[in-house]
Amino acid sequence: MSQPQSPTLFGRLREVIRYKHYSIRTEATYVEWVRRFLAFHGGRHPREMGADEVRAFLRHLAVEQNVAASTHQQALSALLFLYREVLAIDLPWLGELERPKKPVRKPVVLSRSEIGRLLAAMEGTHALMARLLYGTGMRLMECVRLRVKDVDFERGELTVRQGKGGKDRLTMLPLSLAPNLRAHLARVRALWEGDRAAGRSGVYLPDALARKYPAAPASWAWFWVFPAAGFSVDPRSGAERRHHTHEQALQRAIRRAVAQAGIAKPASTHALRHSFATHLLEAGYDIRTVQELLGHADVSTTMIYTHVLNRGGRGVVSPLDAARC
Repeated sequence: MSQPQSPTLFGRLREVIRYKHYSIRTEATYVEWVRRFLAFHGGRHPREMGADEVRAFLRHLAVEQNVAASTHQQALSALLFLYREVLAIDLPWLGELERPKKPVRKPVVLSRSEIGRLLAAMEGTHALMARLLYGTGMRLMECVRLRVKDVDFERGELTVRQGKGGKDRLTMLPLSLAPNLRAHLARVRALWEGDRAAGRSGVYLPDALARKYPAAPASWAWFWVFPAAGFSVDPRSGAERRHHTHEQALQRAIRRAVAQAGIAKPASTHALRHSFATHLLEAGYDIRTVQELLGHADVSTTMIYTHVLNRGGRGVVSPLDAARC
């Protein structure tokens, strides 16, 4: 059997992904799906395959691997990118491939008392990050990628850079968090000063900004609000530098806190964002305001939280409760 990996093919795949400014995570995901697709078909080149081979692979994922609809969609997106963007093959069957229907689920929302218990069960930097997620509505990766320059204490604002869809947006900085965040940044600055004194490489900057502003990677303004404790090698440049903290550490901390707080819901970091939106709507803020704070492109996405406000049964009072018997 021939090798499923082709340096020329994968090199071209990475080149096109980077040209389009896709994230390193998307690059790794797409490369892995293409690798699995080629391995499934014995290492054949994708130019030698077509609709039948793509359908067979996707059917394998759905039937034999029993993957979730979102995972199935991810694999399909990677293969569509390969054929359309890398191989420049835009065959009619590409648009005719059946896409799995994602189940419609209600978001996991914590009550205010559950939020209180969850946050009380956390400590240190992870407690600060969890409070930021709930207090601002940020996504997990938006939080861990936060830069010092994007925290505005004077205006009480946070600038969320490169959110979903590559868009920037503003959200509030909770006043109650300002003292703790200032103290945290003072400790982080000491870490930054140590890196500068040791002559360490500066932090990663997106979109070739480091070439335009050579001094920016080593500046305090561009440093991470939540830096990693150690150093790692940049997979694209090969430079050893301090990256932001790993998101899995916060995810694990929240899972432990959920169990410790006795919360019987599958709550994750994203449940804090769901709770942020729901509690704002409960407080009477209009849905357009919540949409802007969440960074939703369409208000229909934000509308899912209005279903939560109905409190089940479309807000109807049960006749048993009315009878009081």
